[in-house]
Amino acid sequence: MTTKKPHSLVREASHQIIAGGSAGLVEICLMHPLDVVKTRFQIQRGTSDPTSYKSLGDCFRTIHRNEGIFGFYKGILPPILAETPKRAVKFFTFEQYKKVLSLTPLSPGVALSVAGLGSGLTEAVVVNPFEVVKVSLQANRDSFKEQPSSFAQARRIIKSDGFGLKGLNKGLTSTLGRHGVFNMIYFGFYFNVKDAIPSSPDPTLEFLRKFTIGLVSGTISSCVNIPFDVAKSRIQGPQPVPGEIKYRTCFQTMALVYREEGYLALYKGLVPKIMRLGPGGAVMLLVYEYVSGWLQENW
Repeated sequence: MTTKKPHSLVREASHQIIAGGSAGLVEICLMHPLDVVKTRFQIQRGTSDPTSYKSLGDCFRTIHRNEGIFGFYKGILPPILAETPKRAVKFFTFEQYKKVLSLTPLSPGVALSVAGLGSGLTEAVVVNPFEVVKVSLQANRDSFKEQPSSFAQARRIIKSDGFGLKGLNKGLTSTLGRHGVFNMIYFGFYFNVKDAIPSSPDPTLEFLRKFTIGLVSGTISSCVNIPFDVAKSRIQGPQPVPGEIKYRTCFQTMALVYREEGYLALYKGLVPKIMRLGPGGAVMLLVYEYVSGWLQENW
């Protein structure tokens, strides 16, 4: 009995890590072009910016014309390298926090949201250095062939600014806010609503039930957390005046954007974000559940 239990715990953890990593990899490969478009909108500073895009369609056309099809995949290597451990951390820590919180007097619904918050904060610490490299590459409007590699960009950031909050961990508080708020709503909404709506014996209807709940979950989470996302992009992206730090901290950046550009500027990039994380959120949860189920049956 003493040897079987650790083996079972290791196997359970392995299932969660593999299923979470698979979910992240599938989602990033499908949805990364929309992440590039979202970042471009978030770092442009109003109509006074001479390089600003007029609309979502104009952004797609301009990137395709000036940077080619691979322009939509700029900065994809950092999230691919980060996505497997990032989503593995996201789902694995969610499951662990959920277990711990089941021992507390919190109601199951609240415990799911708190577990989501904990998993988001943990995920943010892991992913922030990759986000710094990704955003700096996505902000580069040169042709795909002319831009530096992800590793060269990371070395440049480390050499000039180090590993700290001015370098590879720049914008950490915004990333903590973005992931914490997103996961709190994402997991809390999905599992509470999924438990409330009866499952269907028809596999197609059951798939559509889960996909729809995941889609709504990802959409609501994106709408609530986007001000943190805009702040993160401003802090981690190029500053308006080279050599001058304008955007320093999360709430200082939010206040500055609101004061200079209005409250709608805090929702820049919302459409491509929803287009990505609405269906992307559904894809992640479905891939996680199906891969996890397959692993439990076969391994």
